[in-house]
Amino acid sequence: MRIPPPLRPNLRRLVLSVVVLTALIMLATAFHASYRVQRHMLMDNALESNHAYAAKLAESVEGFLDAAQQQLAHSAEVLGEGFDDESVLLKESERLWLQTDSFNAVGITDAQGVIRATAPRQLHLAGQVSQSTGGQQALEARRPLISAPYLSPAGNLIVFLSHPVFTRKGKYLGYVGGAIRLKHKNILNSLLGKHYYRDGSYIYVVDQTRRLLYHPDPARLGTMVGANAIIDNVLEGGSGSGSVRNSQGIDMLAGYAPVPLAGWGIVAQRPLESTLAPLDSLMMNVLGRTAPIALLTLLAFWALAYFIARPLSLLARQARQMDASPAAARIQRIRSWYFEAAELKRAMLIGIALLQQKLGAAHLDAQTDPLTGLQNRRGLARALDGLTALQRPFSILALDIDHFKRVNDTHGHDIGDVVLQKLAGLLRSESRPSDILCRNGGEEFIVLLPDTREDAAAGIAERLRRKVETADMPHGDTITISLGVSHWPGGAAAIEEVLKRADQALYRAKKMGRNQVVRASETTL
Repeated sequence: MRIPPPLRPNLRRLVLSVVVLTALIMLATAFHASYRVQRHMLMDNALESNHAYAAKLAESVEGFLDAAQQQLAHSAEVLGEGFDDESVLLKESERLWLQTDSFNAVGITDAQGVIRATAPRQLHLAGQVSQSTGGQQALEARRPLISAPYLSPAGNLIVFLSHPVFTRKGKYLGYVGGAIRLKHKNILNSLLGKHYYRDGSYIYVVDQTRRLLYHPDPARLGTMVGANAIIDNVLEGGSGSGSVRNSQGIDMLAGYAPVPLAGWGIVAQRPLESTLAPLDSLMMNVLGRTAPIALLTLLAFWALAYFIARPLSLLARQARQMDASPAAARIQRIRSWYFEAAELKRAMLIGIALLQQKLGAAHLDAQTDPLTGLQNRRGLARALDGLTALQRPFSILALDIDHFKRVNDTHGHDIGDVVLQKLAGLLRSESRPSDILCRNGGEEFIVLLPDTREDAAAGIAERLRRKVETADMPHGDTITISLGVSHWPGGAAAIEEVLKRADQALYRAKKMGRNQVVRASETTL
């Protein structure tokens, strides 16, 4: 009874499967790459837009502050000639307050800190000594000044701009100043409030103390901002953009720019989620445009796979009927339109031969130390398995180069490698063809001596020790070796114990002064 062959996929299905899988992987890769590119572009555009917007607002605020200082400077020049005239003081303070909407209040204070005039007059502060932080700073500085935000006695959060008043002879008379009340309608609201707050985006302004001077949420005005790399950068005078997580834990794309005149920082930011919201529909559009092309490509690949696989499929079918008499004729009629199909048998035989050769070489390389050409630990283990399987007694020489670290430290590792190669050559020259030479690692070597008793192995070890001691070495000095000898008698004795005894004998040789041979049967370690 003929046993049917096991079911296996044919070449056509395999080729088609590989092609389809490759096409799907390429499509997925392209789709993913497109997604990453589009995502990167959206984020870059948002970051650049926010940076440009923050820079524009910073320029506007800087321009306002500069203009406000110029107004105060002009008033200071006017007041320098009429500081003792109350009508001049009242007129100039009202002009400053009414002419522009730069300030919520204007005041003129003399050099003793007494308020001489205010606008609006309803403040009723004339004649009082100024107690405000901004006023005290202005008296002390005697230069144009923009104060840090502070709470006024009335509980208002204020930024105070001031300019000193001097006579033409340089005598200090006092200062003229304007207050911006941050929690009321003010010029910052006018400059910054034109921002269209779409998709959760917003702007805010901080001063050098990290206090919020402007924020779309009025309740947060005057509060302190916590750790934030963006704010750290902008308060150091930096301008740029970056990703940050805000105090609510929302990932934001922020642009920032400084206001150098006041030491403030302006940040414009937009939620990452809002920025990437259009990406889904964009990628669906890409997928819709790509799918038809991908389907046509798959159909073309299917046809190509069919024509490629057909000659091999027919050859495989005839190979199952090689015992039939017309098989040769039928094979001759198969149209092998490409070289691989026509040369299949020969190519397979050559391929198998080459594969076996390479596997043999790889197997040999896996058991050989590349520096010395001796067998490595894997080769040692294989040799031990072979000897024990045959119950063939053998002796073990465990040897180590004395003070090898000194060679490496003095002459370098390159010379050390040459010394190791020289020692490997000496081992070969003093060994029998049946001996097994191994490098156990570093400067340690193992020699297996089949069918050799321990006393004979000790003689071989001594001869080898003398040979090495008198050999010329590449670094110009001589080297010595210490050796430990043990014997495996066969039977049930553990190989690990015999190897351990050889190591103990080697250790004993090192401890006794090096450059000698110690037999395991002689040591009490």
